Amino acid sequence: MASVEAAAAVETAPPLTLSQRAAAYVELTKPGIVRMVLVTAGTGFFLASATGHPLDFMLLLSTLLGIGLAASGACGLNEYVEWEADALMRRTAARPVPSSRMTPRAALLFSSLLVLLGLAHLQLFVGSVTAALVALTVVTYVFIYTPLKRRSWTATLVGAVPGALPILAGWSAGGGGMTAPGFALFAILFLWQMPHFYALAWIYRDDYRRGGFRMLTTLDPSGVRTGRQIVFFGVLLLLASVVPTQLGLTGGLYLASALVLGVPFLALGGAMALRRDDRRAMRLFLGSVAYLPLLLLTMVIDRLIG
Repeated sequence: MASVEAAAAVETAPPLTLSQRAAAYVELTKPGIVRMVLVTAGTGFFLASATGHPLDFMLLLSTLLGIGLAASGACGLNEYVEWEADALMRRTAARPVPSSRMTPRAALLFSSLLVLLGLAHLQLFVGSVTAALVALTVVTYVFIYTPLKRRSWTATLVGAVPGALPILAGWSAGGGGMTAPGFALFAILFLWQMPHFYALAWIYRDDYRRGGFRMLTTLDPSGVRTGRQIVFFGVLLLLASVVPTQLGLTGGLYLASALVLGVPFLALGGAMALRRDDRRAMRLFLGSVAYLPLLLLTMVIDRLIG
């Protein structure tokens, strides 16, 4: 727990201009993460609609609004819970709460309101299944994954669940229900996060150590275990990426693209496993950032022309 002096310093932060205050609230919601959540949820919605359900554009917008509000609130709650640790790390010290641009109380209230508004909107205008999946996303992210990061490296596995649930929520909202293709999409998102995050955690391993997070990279100085995990999940991801075609969700174009994208991505993971350095970790991270959007894009294109 932070000292009384540290907490008081945040609570008595100097006044900000209206634009500075608005910028701090936007930053609290981690727009980059929310943007990816919306991309995956929108992809799930479209793919479900393309399986025989007419695309309801207004329902899509309503789904994205509710998921976006809830995801923004969940990100804010994560920052509220971790602001003391964030203050110790160079990468996160400039976030709104540790930088004294926002009080912890304001972050808690604003984020909680966003979550409640998002879940209520989904329940009223989208459906109870989608609302329940998004609620599960918030609970696993904020109340399980976030505190577990200080206790066990397995938090990374747990954190991949809320990271993968939005595409399943979008699938359910689009009419796909809780069916095998939706869970296949969930599996791809779940497995993708492992090499993606391990690469980032290796680059910032010293920062995570300062913050008191028990990431695998902070417990594995040589990187051997980290490299094995990256290759293991990379192989599973390559296998999982072909499942949508086996289930009839996608066709040959997507299957070929999944292999063309997946094999080089696995090779990046293998290269890092052989030589654990920041340069190869950054290549793997950037490769992961390119891999997922391209994979989802080929799914959409395949369905459009299929």
